[in-house]
Amino acid sequence: MLHLIKERGLEDQIRVDSAGTASYHIGEPADSRSAAAAKRRGIHLPSRARQFQAEDFEEFDYVLACDRSNYSNLKSLAGLHNEDKLHMFLDFDPSNPPGTSVPDPYYGGDQGFETVLDMCESACQQLLDHIVQEHNL
Repeated sequence: MLHLIKERGLEDQIRVDSAGTASYHIGEPADSRSAAAAKRRGIHLPSRARQFQAEDFEEFDYVLACDRSNYSNLKSLAGLHNEDKLHMFLDFDPSNPPGTSVPDPYYGGDQGFETVLDMCESACQQLLDHIVQEHNL
């Protein structure tokens, strides 16, 4: 998403962050296989893992879950006034059935990372189009 935002010159208008719902991997960079797949496409993955906090709902307009388990965890943190910010990530790409989870690439070899990156790139493009239209950017 950061790569697409930069390509469109929207870095000053859109802020992106990534966080998990579990506490493991805090402070670690992206998996080396994910980083390598992204690098082959000219994409840099600079973030370090952090844990999502309930206050993040106040900070961000969109909170995206990559799978049903994380969606459930995030929904429990959202409270009633933040549920409208929570979405399944792949729901922004109409080529996926509603509620589709991003598959775990760790067991699919190098191709698993390429497949997941394809899915994420497509959903990010659709999400960015949605944000640009919805917020008149």
